[in-house]
Amino acid sequence: MKSNYLLRILLLFITLAPVAVSAQVYAKNGMVVSSNKIASEVGVAILKKGGNAIDASVATAFALAVTHPTAGNIGGGGFLVFMDSTGTTTTFDFREKAPLKATADMFLDADGELQSGTNLFGSESTNNHIGLKSVGVPGTVAGLYLAHQKHGVLPWPDLVQPAIDLAKNGFELPWSLARAGAYFEANSPVPFLQNYFKNQDGVMTQFGEVWRQPELAKTLIEIRDHGHDGFYKGIVAQEIARFMKDNGGLISLEDLQRYTAVERKPIKGTFKSYDIYSMAPPSSGGVALIEMMNLMEQASLDSLEFNSKAYVHLLAEVMRRAFADRAEHMGDPDFNLDTPIAKLTSKEFARQRFENIDMSKASVSDSTKFGQIYDGSSTTHFSVADKDGNAVSLTYTLEYPYGSGMGSEKLGFIFNNEMGDFNPKPNFTTGDGLIGTPPNIIQPEKRMLSSMTPTIVAKDGKPYLIIGSPGGKTIINTVFQTVLKVLAYDMPVDKAIESMKIHHQWLPDQIRYEKLLLSPDTRKALEAMNHTLTPTNSLGELMGIQIDAENKILIGASDSSSPEGAAIGY
Repeated sequence: MKSNYLLRILLLFITLAPVAVSAQVYAKNGMVVSSNKIASEVGVAILKKGGNAIDASVATAFALAVTHPTAGNIGGGGFLVFMDSTGTTTTFDFREKAPLKATADMFLDADGELQSGTNLFGSESTNNHIGLKSVGVPGTVAGLYLAHQKHGVLPWPDLVQPAIDLAKNGFELPWSLARAGAYFEANSPVPFLQNYFKNQDGVMTQFGEVWRQPELAKTLIEIRDHGHDGFYKGIVAQEIARFMKDNGGLISLEDLQRYTAVERKPIKGTFKSYDIYSMAPPSSGGVALIEMMNLMEQASLDSLEFNSKAYVHLLAEVMRRAFADRAEHMGDPDFNLDTPIAKLTSKEFARQRFENIDMSKASVSDSTKFGQIYDGSSTTHFSVADKDGNAVSLTYTLEYPYGSGMGSEKLGFIFNNEMGDFNPKPNFTTGDGLIGTPPNIIQPEKRMLSSMTPTIVAKDGKPYLIIGSPGGKTIINTVFQTVLKVLAYDMPVDKAIESMKIHHQWLPDQIRYEKLLLSPDTRKALEAMNHTLTPTNSLGELMGIQIDAENKILIGASDSSSPEGAAIGY
């Protein structure tokens, strides 16, 4: 019997959704909320030294590359939303790119079929997520460096040094990583991952023992000393290119030298008296978030009780429509010049879309018209606020947990498998979720579409809510529901993060729900409306900060689904 990949992911990396609500953390001067306590502490230490939210974000991101290898990375990519104390907002796109040698049919066999193979967990997966051909040109270092060049105040080396110290001196291995290491040693077909958690004596690091990463420290030293060029040129780039060439990868030295991060205008929407800023394509998150908030604004929310049958039904119908539009229209804006973003985020479009929602029964998803795309679960998010009122919402990813599971022993970091986020079979869409729509077909130097949704909500022109989440395809919906709960239902950020969430992505046509948080009676009522419901333990690992401007207090919350997550403030 073939191994079940999704089951293995759940057993390894997802803890059971807790019933209890995590405690809020309060601070006056600054705060970092991330999926790792050590990384959050690194970010706060930078704030205490006089760094701003951008500086703390850079330091936190590099620290996560050491302490949270499931998703923290220098071998992947992501997005950053920055709002300064005046409400001026910008974003940085450092999504990975397809290599120059990539082609639209690169994952298809001679008969034009997408093939399967053995992934890094030793189970079956489609080949667009397997091996070095699945690796996109990494963007994280370029994005962090560009954001720092534009808005940082502390010297770049000061921000990378804490990660170097962590990699060189080590830290106590938490249970989640120790468990993963034991599994990979026994089961992974990828040698790099089999040995990843071993120390220099060749013995697997155990829970509570100090885990050191000297090769990663050397790579980070190059980045500290040479900035952007420390990764995309010089000895690190040369080793990446050599490793790819010798092991069947596509990324060349030219790919690395040509890579640039991009500063883009944010997607902006409104809900009641709030302004919502999020990421533009190649992230689909911002457009979908604004479209869904606009749709919810059409409803009579004052009479729509939270967690009621009508509430969950409406959420599912709103999600269904946004994900359909996402699959039909969105991709890399540098390759899709006519994406109707203004239309999709308009109030008038929401009014038209809302008209065909039947509050008495479920709609039907039609795979001949729209669908959804791939997106991975190996993502992490953190939120940052500083004493001057600047805010950062940053989400970055490797695609699958531990990405491709492959890397050079000389460099010490894991490469992504983000090429799996492209539509792998052009013009072929099925009801179970395989999408072939043109905007996200593979092309050289194209950025693959993403679900990442780093978001900042402003109140009275100032940062009010900083939020984001990992979770692959579920990211958009977990962020959407959390923003909705804070803005429409006046929930504090911790309760908004922990309370019940669902996920519908158009195709497959089903509602995923947190089984400990949705009542059986509500589930049965939804099934009577022709919804198909599928239970899951938890959705997302949200990291949020809410700002109480009147009392000058920062309120942070780390999703209790994140085993090492922490809100740290001062």
